[in-house]
Amino acid sequence: MGHDLDLEFVSLTKRYGDTVAVDAISYHFEAGTYACLLGPSGCGKSSTLRMVAGHEVVSDGAVLLGGRDISHLQPARRGTAMMFQNYALFPHLSVADNVAFSLRMQGRDAAERRKKASEMLELVDMTGFADRLPAQLSGGQQQRVALARALITKPQVLLLDEPLSALDPFLRVRMRAELRRLQRELGITFIHVTHGQDEALALADEIVVMNNAFIEQAGPTRTVFEAPRTAFVARFLGSHNVISLAEGNFAVRSDALRLGPPDGAQLPGRIVNIEYQGTHVALTAAVAGDQEVTALLPDGDFFGNPKDLGEAVGLNWDSQAAHALTA
Repeated sequence: MGHDLDLEFVSLTKRYGDTVAVDAISYHFEAGTYACLLGPSGCGKSSTLRMVAGHEVVSDGAVLLGGRDISHLQPARRGTAMMFQNYALFPHLSVADNVAFSLRMQGRDAAERRKKASEMLELVDMTGFADRLPAQLSGGQQQRVALARALITKPQVLLLDEPLSALDPFLRVRMRAELRRLQRELGITFIHVTHGQDEALALADEIVVMNNAFIEQAGPTRTVFEAPRTAFVARFLGSHNVISLAEGNFAVRSDALRLGPPDGAQLPGRIVNIEYQGTHVALTAAVAGDQEVTALLPDGDFFGNPKDLGEAVGLNWDSQAAHALTA
């Protein structure tokens, strides 16, 4: 099998008793894509990933890999590999034996296992650690071992369930770069579940935003970010304000708002919060009908013309910066 297999969800459904965790979702991932399933806890994203992996039974619909329905195959026969959130390494096995574990299950001989494991450890930059035990590694190192272990089976699709959530913020950013590099080098599809929008934006070629068991919006990352279709997507991706006025419901990016005098402004308001964020100042204003709107101003602009809490201001934006929302 080549590395050119696309992945498709066809009305993929998961029910637990009367609860529908994933409700007939359909989506097509091109081969070699880095995709993020993004959404709040309980939206169905992890159940979706587990159905692809074969750790959950598909209630209805199908998962196709290269046009072939893999929904009823054993996990090891699907051409997918899963990397778990807690890394799930065997504490009593060395790093090399952890990485080679699936080859041992397949009955490959020790010399071949050793060779393949060292190739994988080189890929994730862990060559010097082959004989250590997991307890002797840092969180970031354990994660690299878990990655090597998942990749040794040469999957067409790597499934990552919140893989960075256990790491501290600095390491998280480093591992993001690492995952992106690996995905490009290997040229295989990565499907990465996260609830962190910054993680999804940093990593993914395309994002699938899930909410309440449905796909709320999906597509190329920048397209979804720049033109959210629903209030949920606009809010969840952050950096947008959702504003309801008599003429309708729309989203406008925080960095597209400009301050001016309240008279004659598109949206007059009163400042309720000012937060210094380094390069920017986030200024929140209360506007029509109990709504709050945040403008992100370059620090130079704000400090060149500072404002105070309680001050009346006007907010303005260019018409192309606002996107109508369906709900």
